[in-house]
Amino acid sequence: MADMLEIKDIHVYYGAIHAIKGVSLTVRQGEIVTLIGSNGAGKSTTLRTISGLLKPKEGDILFEGESIAGRPAQSIVKLGISQVPEGRRIFANMTVMENLELGAFTRDDADGIEADMNMVFERFPRLLERKEQAAGTLSGGEQQMLAMGRALMSRPRLLLLDEPSMGLAPLLIREIFNIIVDINKTGTTVLLVEQNANMALSIAHRAYVLETGRIALSGGAKELAASEEVRKAYLGG
Repeated sequence: MADMLEIKDIHVYYGAIHAIKGVSLTVRQGEIVTLIGSNGAGKSTTLRTISGLLKPKEGDILFEGESIAGRPAQSIVKLGISQVPEGRRIFANMTVMENLELGAFTRDDADGIEADMNMVFERFPRLLERKEQAAGTLSGGEQQMLAMGRALMSRPRLLLLDEPSMGLAPLLIREIFNIIVDINKTGTTVLLVEQNANMALSIAHRAYVLETGRIALSGGAKELAASEEVRKAYLGG
């Protein structure tokens, strides 16, 4: 499998704070890769840098062989990378339908947009039932489904997911993770940041463990799930 995304030794700062200290990682086409680690390890910062919300001070980010480091976020969406942000960030006063339409803002293929809207409603039937409802009135799980649906409306080849299980009941977490596997099986590559390391490792192909802005461990997801070091630190074992 070819590398779809390659991060080469990036350093990212928030003011004087050195948040990412030389992270390198790859995501191959068709994979689910997960970044795990404790709060403040730099997982979300890494995603925000890929999607153009932050600019690396050093290093490079290649998407399908092309450097995207420091490009505006909108142009990165157009290339085929879409992010579902932490905390969902849906537009609460707009309807479900309007939120989904916003996800397709970089597109002008009306037939394709309609087909993708139908696909989102097929995948998330609850959104169809609530399509005229204000997004702010949805439950946490439904808002997460809406955030994922909105990201899929840009027809991404690489989907960045930031803490999709945050604040959800265990039953809903399982449902969201099943949907992530389904999205991946239909051809979308996934880079997943997740606090729930057990769930993340159960669906990922490969994983990286971040500690204070550096990669501490990497390998196959099953292999890391079985590692005593990872179990003690992140899996409650």
